[in-house]
Amino acid sequence: MTASRIFRIAGIYGIIALLPNFVMEGRFGLDHPPAITHPVFFYGFTGVALAWQVAFLLIAREPERLRPLMLPAILEKLAFFGAVGVLWAQGRCADVLLPFAAIDGAFALAFAVAWRTTPDAPPLGVR
Repeated sequence: MTASRIFRIAGIYGIIALLPNFVMEGRFGLDHPPAITHPVFFYGFTGVALAWQVAFLLIAREPERLRPLMLPAILEKLAFFGAVGVLWAQGRCADVLLPFAAIDGAFALAFAVAWRTTPDAPPLGVR
């Protein structure tokens, strides 16, 4: 699978997964008690994660030119994967988050393969 396709799929999936958070704060507190006491962290996380989905879509358009951005993209995916893994092992995270963390782990691996297999863009002015 090409880097372009991997990043496009990740961006679209992420937007679909994250957008509902903006209207589900109350529901999240009911499904995963206690209620959210610091909404700035909840909305801040959602906003930053959503911004990264836009970055993934940009990488998908020009993977060679934006290849250096693939490295922090890998870290973005590993951050959630690792946080859920550690918190779950400590009994501080609901089981329902494990599949989403696994998806992010798989994307991190796919991003690493995409980075490895994508050639560097030629220097500016060279075609």
